Amino acid sequence: MLLQELSEAVGVSGNEEAVRKIILGAIDGHAENIRIDPMGSVTAIQKGTGGTGLRVMLAAHMDEVGFMVTAIESDGTLRFTKVGGIDDRILPGLRVRVGADQIPGVILWAPIHKTWDQKGVQKITSLRIDIGASNKDQVNSKIKLGDRVVFDSRFMELSDTMLRGKAFDDRAGCSLLVDVLQGGPYAVDVLAAFTVQEEVGLRGARVAAQALNPDVAFALEGTTAHDLPDPTADPDDVTRPNPACKVGHGPVLTVLDRSMITDPRVLRFLRGTAEANSIPYQLKTAPGGGTDAGAIHQANAGIPAAVISMPCRYIHSPAAYLSREDYAHTLKLIQAALNSLTPAALEW
Repeated sequence: MLLQELSEAVGVSGNEEAVRKIILGAIDGHAENIRIDPMGSVTAIQKGTGGTGLRVMLAAHMDEVGFMVTAIESDGTLRFTKVGGIDDRILPGLRVRVGADQIPGVILWAPIHKTWDQKGVQKITSLRIDIGASNKDQVNSKIKLGDRVVFDSRFMELSDTMLRGKAFDDRAGCSLLVDVLQGGPYAVDVLAAFTVQEEVGLRGARVAAQALNPDVAFALEGTTAHDLPDPTADPDDVTRPNPACKVGHGPVLTVLDRSMITDPRVLRFLRGTAEANSIPYQLKTAPGGGTDAGAIHQANAGIPAAVISMPCRYIHSPAAYLSREDYAHTLKLIQAALNSLTPAALEW
């Protein structure tokens, strides 16, 4: 399964080589002008069949959140910093892999019987990574400053409907974009961009959009689903979900987030396409977060853009959950949009 291969690949921001290699192999023969741009993003073009002349950019980012080694202590433990947004609460005891050789390690914390009276979340500055070394010399031959650190996690099919794995934000989007290319061509020209460094500032997408110069763009994402009872809510109301998108309820169309307000023409078109094809969908209105669309829509003289996401539980953690049905419905929506988009849909 391509999604498993992509999920288990290592690609912390700025170090996306392994993911890029998988994608290049998967899209070979399904697109033209396949290139690696100066930032490291993969771009490709699939010519359309409909004669509309529309050039539609589909973007999915290859990078994932993780960590970077910042210092090696005399006792052989590693100081580290975050690359991208990761909650400090999940760090103590977390299994990780370090550097090009994927050396296993654990984020250490003082034993609970020594810290039972401490309050609050431990800061990352007080944590270290233990790879089993006894001193600095044992580490220097294996690990260098700047080496990336990734969650030690494996992909699993939990049931007929649910998948689990790391980096579904946004390897699920990358897998989806590969499926789109393999299922084409469509009525419009598809300008595919597998971007880099999204998790640290939407950097690769801005460069790719400037080079591709599309008429309209869709960012394909895995987005946050807080659809389980809120542990901070009233304990007598355990059924109250958090106000966000839900797993199993179809693709998510962003209305606004921290990085953009979705172009109303494009949002109206996507909602109409979903309804015309009996595809369930949901709207994301929470103002937090951002996607590649935030950079794309400001590129060049401005590009109409929208975000089409798959709801995932526990993103930016070692184990996200994704519904097969949500993935299938999102693919169906994108393909329907590519076959029905016309210049009239972009008129004010």
